[in-house]
Amino acid sequence: MKHFLIVALLLSFTVCVAQIDTLKQQSLTPPAAEKWTLKQCIDYALANSLSIQRSNYSVESSEVDLRQSKFSRLPSVNGSVGYGYSWGRGLDPVTNSFNSTEIRSSNISGNASLPIYNGMRIHNTIKQNQRSLAASEYDLAKAKNDLILNVSNLFINVVFNKELVENAKFQLASSQQQLERTKKQVEAGALPKSEELNLDAQVATNEVSVVQQENALALSILQLKQALLIPASQGLDVEVPELDPEELVIDQTRDEIFDIARKTLPEIKSAEMRIQASRFGVKAARGNLYPRLSLTAGINTNYSSAQEPVFYPDGGFQFPTMRDGSDRPPFAYVNKDLSAGVYAIEATGTYRNTYLFKDQIKDNIYRTLGFQLNIPVFNGYSSRATLQRSIIQNQQAEIDALQTSQTLRQNVETSYNEALAASKVYNSSLRQVQAREEAFRMMEQRYNAGAATSFEYQVSQNDLYRARTDLTRAKYDFIFKKKVLDFYQGKTLEF
Repeated sequence: MKHFLIVALLLSFTVCVAQIDTLKQQSLTPPAAEKWTLKQCIDYALANSLSIQRSNYSVESSEVDLRQSKFSRLPSVNGSVGYGYSWGRGLDPVTNSFNSTEIRSSNISGNASLPIYNGMRIHNTIKQNQRSLAASEYDLAKAKNDLILNVSNLFINVVFNKELVENAKFQLASSQQQLERTKKQVEAGALPKSEELNLDAQVATNEVSVVQQENALALSILQLKQALLIPASQGLDVEVPELDPEELVIDQTRDEIFDIARKTLPEIKSAEMRIQASRFGVKAARGNLYPRLSLTAGINTNYSSAQEPVFYPDGGFQFPTMRDGSDRPPFAYVNKDLSAGVYAIEATGTYRNTYLFKDQIKDNIYRTLGFQLNIPVFNGYSSRATLQRSIIQNQQAEIDALQTSQTLRQNVETSYNEALAASKVYNSSLRQVQAREEAFRMMEQRYNAGAATSFEYQVSQNDLYRARTDLTRAKYDFIFKKKVLDFYQGKTLEF
């Protein structure tokens, strides 16, 4: 019974250790790379691209310019507060009389100005900034389109290299199977040793091809990660979409595609908006040559310590005097009797300040309201120079729009020719693969029957591998170029 318990305990311990080892292996195994679709790659790139963020800031800056130009129609209101201290003979800021006392003074003012007429400059500036904002939004859309095309190209490149890796592995597996079969025939004396050595060299060559294609795949994945701003250490794999080149048909002419692209692509609309913005810029600059009429208003008040009564802490009753010995005038009179001054005597006989800061501020308020007309006569040729520069900018905008249209036409024509050539290459490569597969099938039968040498077998196998590689390259080249044509027509890039 004891032996049975010992054996049971050992078995339980062994099972526990095995389970622990399994858990350790599972914890040490890195997670499988997440497979991303093309849409996921595009969405992630649009959300994290620095160039897109920079374009967004350009749009926000244009929005600020437009908002500021609209607020230019409202009155401009400003205020100021000042405080000063002076001594010696100087002017009292309230009475404008000369005093030889120490004076503390303060000034509070506010003013407003409302533009009434300024040569339609504000109106045209608003129109200009509206067009500039629209152009910035179209530039943002173009930046997104460029990013989508780049990510799609890199995505297709990854899919292309994945298929090349599979082709290379298939080629290697076929060579290894043939090598094993040849080894058995050599051992049986049916074939010379040289046949085995030739196939062994072919297997090594195919292994090198697999390594090269895997390196190309790793590089294409790295390039996709860099475009997505993903660290190289993060796992990433792409989901191979179902692509059938047979469904892709070029059924429009290059001129029809260009007409659609000119009406839909944002770079054309951006160029048109910039032309309109520059035209309003010319009108706004011409407004600087006209007079400007504004409605102005202001309010001002001040305070001076020279207007305060003097303190006499000794309790004696005496009229306040100046430093030069002259009597200080009272701050008020009784019933307009200039001989009966009011000095506000305390019960102790001392004088106190009855003309406080708030009283002076209230009593010294004065207001202004008027019109101001500014007539430009001569200002160093600055207004004329601004107008001429705006005219030049308008001409440059028209040239830029024409160049953008010509560049688009050239890109559409080039893409059309490339897509058409790629479709022809794909059809030729497809027929070539079909012929190479049949030729290799017949060569394999001859080699197994001993009617062909290993050299002939290798040549046929390599021809088939190259044909499949060319077909894969032609397939994805045609797919991407056809998708570019669809993109020029405003269609979404989907696979």
